[in-house]
Amino acid sequence: MGMRREARERAIQFLFQCDLNAPDQMVEALDHFWDSQRRSAIAQASDGKSTWGEQVELPPPTTAEAALRLFADPLILGTIEHRAEADAVITKHAKNWDISRMAAVDRNILRLAIFEMLHREDIPPVVSINEAVDIAKKFSTDDSGKFVNGILDKVRSELMRAARTPVSKP
Repeated sequence: MGMRREARERAIQFLFQCDLNAPDQMVEALDHFWDSQRRSAIAQASDGKSTWGEQVELPPPTTAEAALRLFADPLILGTIEHRAEADAVITKHAKNWDISRMAAVDRNILRLAIFEMLHREDIPPVVSINEAVDIAKKFSTDDSGKFVNGILDKVRSELMRAARTPVSKP
């Protein structure tokens, strides 16, 4: 799996968590999330020899872990900042669906992809759509990939930029 895919999957996990239980302090919640991800990875790497509740000093993040967080954190914070806008877009295109009744994972996958499509010109919209569909297939129901694709394709059709290329910076 590529680093960006993994970062998006982690972003979805954090957004899902926040959707169900919004933290009071976002920075602390993000730090705690990443620490718990690292503790879990260390426990898996040691074949479960360390106890889950054990509070051991974590080593500094690896270069790969730092790169993951460097890509994921702006996606997370941007999605949260533009949540109301994304929800309005979802509501517009999800006919006969109340956003609060959608599966929480699908709702957050859509929010992230819509944030990328509307606010991350360095990411081509078709990449955002493909990533969202694949993540929905992995983490949600059998029909979620089609549902996510249908809504995001409608969003893409309204964009005023190329779907397959990032916007180049002058």
